[in-house]
Amino acid sequence: MKCKELMKILEELAPKRMACDWDNPGLLAGRQEKEVKKILLTLDVDDKAVETAVNEGVDMIVSHHPLIFRAMKHITDEDFIGRRIVKMIQSDISYFAMHTNYDSVPGGMADIVAEKLGIVFGAPLEEMGEENGVAYGIGKIGVLAAPMNGRALAKKIKEDFDLPYVTVYGNELWETEPVKVAATCPGAGSSTIRAALGKGAQVLITGDIGHHDGIDAEAQGLMIIDAGHYGLEHVFLEHVENYLKEHLGEEIEILRMPIAFPSVVM
Repeated sequence: MKCKELMKILEELAPKRMACDWDNPGLLAGRQEKEVKKILLTLDVDDKAVETAVNEGVDMIVSHHPLIFRAMKHITDEDFIGRRIVKMIQSDISYFAMHTNYDSVPGGMADIVAEKLGIVFGAPLEEMGEENGVAYGIGKIGVLAAPMNGRALAKKIKEDFDLPYVTVYGNELWETEPVKVAATCPGAGSSTIRAALGKGAQVLITGDIGHHDGIDAEAQGLMIIDAGHYGLEHVFLEHVENYLKEHLGEEIEILRMPIAFPSVVM
């Protein structure tokens, strides 16, 4: 199967038109005509992912986060991004990213995480549009199928996503009363705090929350459980692998990078 044929299958899962305007998904390096027999799935195209792809003879890398995000004036071995791209091109590896289009599409990242969190009757936290009469957008807000206090919810998230730790702002807000309305934005979610407050969320489960955003949210009655940027989004690997196996069968070998949290508690 050629790279361009695989791209069509992946874009059926997460159409490029559903990406945010500032994003850069799609084919970012390599040949559309490349014959693909082996794929590597990864959240980030870091040095380990590129080395794995080269050593394993991978034909195509599929990632969540785009390696090429901002405009590049040159692609050389003078910087770490350039070195990765050069290695992929030298090894004739095509590289495809599916980012906010995967985040926002119905059945994609936000829905998977919301289901795992037990959020039901959900709607997009930040609506971007409709597809076949179904609203899509960034994040999800709804009610917890099993309401619980904030401490119990934080513990459940840590266990369900196999996280080394979570950071909690407003841990005293919902100690005696249960959390009923919950919002989530997998990845970096500080920009969705206003939407979560406006839609009546009691807790926002997300990542990459800074000190001031966290304490300001707490002051407005919003508890934040920061599971890390990687912490919620690693579900991408299993979901896309299952999707490709369903559509490709045994035609193409699928590898995926092991789950490895980029930060550790020392």
